[in-house]
Amino acid sequence: MPDKPNRSDAEKARRTMVDAQIAARGVTDPAVLAAMRAIPREAFVDASLAAEAYEDAPLPIGAGQTISQPFIVACMAEAARINPDDSVLEIGTGSGYGAAVLGSLARKVVTVERLPELAQRARRRLAALGQGNVLVVTGDGTLGHAAGAPYDAIIVAAGAPDSPPALAAQLAIGGRLVIPVGRSRRSQQLLRITRTAEDRFDEEDLGAVAFVPLIGAAGWQAP
Repeated sequence: MPDKPNRSDAEKARRTMVDAQIAARGVTDPAVLAAMRAIPREAFVDASLAAEAYEDAPLPIGAGQTISQPFIVACMAEAARINPDDSVLEIGTGSGYGAAVLGSLARKVVTVERLPELAQRARRRLAALGQGNVLVVTGDGTLGHAAGAPYDAIIVAAGAPDSPPALAAQLAIGGRLVIPVGRSRRSQQLLRITRTAEDRFDEEDLGAVAFVPLIGAAGWQAP
């Protein structure tokens, strides 16, 4: 079993990750880069994987799910154009790492996880880091979380066959939905959908990505 990195080693690895894997690949938002330097990714994986926490790769977190590679977390956060006063909805809590990054950027974050075991682990990890502005909800992420709407930004950390209507409906005017969409369960295009008026949405294609499938009433069926 690899040794768990000590605090100074982890901080050095985190800085190297941001410089080599994130900033060097085009992420420039200073707030996003600062959040990625601040949040300890090793706190969101099993101890046996802590030494691999700053590699540019997804890692297993149990229940057939993964923690996204750091570059993708940063890329999606930047694409969402989050301001400090924003209210943000995340779909697909997973380990809680993405929610922690978003919580460093926004006033309030609601994150929805369909698997109770992952939701409970994420709550414990976020609480341990003092992320009091992040609420973890267990439920069907394809339906969003209407109780907290409208949201200034919505980030979906799983691939959908189409953009779920409930998520678009829960965007504030001017709000941004960042979501991987594709007709394959294994590959998608990352879209940014901006609500420019009550009944108008502008769509931008940000490139090819590969996420685990988004399971739910407005997503893929569970295998």
